[in-house]
Amino acid sequence: MRHPNGGTPRPSTTIVGGGFAGLSCAYDLARQGHDVVVLEADQTVGGLAGAFDTKGERLDRFYHHWFTNDLEVMTLIDELGLSDQVMTNPTNTGVFYANKIFKLSNPMDLLRFTALPFLDRIRLGLLTLRARRVEDWRALEDETAADWLRRLGGDTVFDVVWKPLLAGKFGPYAETVSAVWFWNKLKLRGGSRGKGGEERLAYLKGSFSRLAEATAQGIVQAGGTVRTGSPVERIEHMEHDRWRCSGPWGDMESDNVVVTTALPLIADMVQDWATPEYQQQLRGIDYLANICLVLRLDRSLSSTYWLNVNDMSFPYVGVIEHTNFESADSYGGEHIVYLSKYLPHTDALYMMEDNEVMEFSIPHLQRMFPEFDREWVRDFHVWRARWSQPVVGKHYSRLIPDTDGPRRGLHICSMAQIYPEDRGTNYAIREGRRMAAKILDVAHART
Repeated sequence: MRHPNGGTPRPSTTIVGGGFAGLSCAYDLARQGHDVVVLEADQTVGGLAGAFDTKGERLDRFYHHWFTNDLEVMTLIDELGLSDQVMTNPTNTGVFYANKIFKLSNPMDLLRFTALPFLDRIRLGLLTLRARRVEDWRALEDETAADWLRRLGGDTVFDVVWKPLLAGKFGPYAETVSAVWFWNKLKLRGGSRGKGGEERLAYLKGSFSRLAEATAQGIVQAGGTVRTGSPVERIEHMEHDRWRCSGPWGDMESDNVVVTTALPLIADMVQDWATPEYQQQLRGIDYLANICLVLRLDRSLSSTYWLNVNDMSFPYVGVIEHTNFESADSYGGEHIVYLSKYLPHTDALYMMEDNEVMEFSIPHLQRMFPEFDREWVRDFHVWRARWSQPVVGKHYSRLIPDTDGPRRGLHICSMAQIYPEDRGTNYAIREGRRMAAKILDVAHART
């Protein structure tokens, strides 16, 4: 790729994946004069933050919100001129346990949480405070979340509160997930609260995809290219440290390649030349899939926004009524509910047809909400993500591949490398921009 006026060739980078890590990296590189092409397999940008059309505004395929301390995403929103579209509200959260919904939004709700004996309610409150005081996550790397939570809060608190959530989130990996992962969750949520202790969350009107699309537009305006419907099947190393990305759409050559997809997919792309040891490293982290049933109802299920399901007989880990945060008026008066489940991609629920998922879910919803009737459902959608959640086990830091590949010019910027934090838009943007800064530094040093 050469300068449009025929001058010195500009540094060129191919970004594989149009999620927030890839888009934010490309955005910064393009604005600094690099030739950038983003290749996204899907027909839309945004990755897991993609959206679909409703009768009103567009709607996220998978539920999303930001915490008020997500500074990286707020900075990008401000740069793109979307700050006036961000809404921040207190939220109602709760727990479904023993066929009852308990409100659990603030410290006073905790004191009224009768699913636990009074002393265990105190232990639960102290546990969260103690967890947030941990400053060095490395001290937790050799301990599982289950052992750590039992040690801090006791068996009763673990069995009622944490065990069902771990099982719902990680399924067969529930007892092996690292304490680091859970510590970060507690720390993050604790930093997004108002003066009264209530949780405050943020949402971008019109879906998260608006931010992805605005970032893609910014890339194009800066001279870059964003190509959807362009899956990458092979990444080849060429002479003079050049790279070629190939797929059914053709070939693309560049000085650098930044790959933002799941690590096992990267292993497939480089298998023609990468060593067995490197491929094994890329395949060394397990991933869970996610299935998300989105209901469009003619009325509300409850007043709760985020309902954690602490009942292991219920097939979903969370019931999120989005229109208890964003008004139903935005969606043609429909009430939007997400039912989410993390699970192995071989699980029977993940492999069901969409109609089967819906019919399977109805009796469980009726147990949780006895008044619920199938006639309330105006429409439903089922979304699946094969590479949704890296499994963070003990000593996870030893498993993470370096962001620099085994040959110069290949870089990896995936959600499995966001550690000790967990995957999320805020950290994807942070890591994408860090990657861009690294590439810019190397290019500057060579000139």
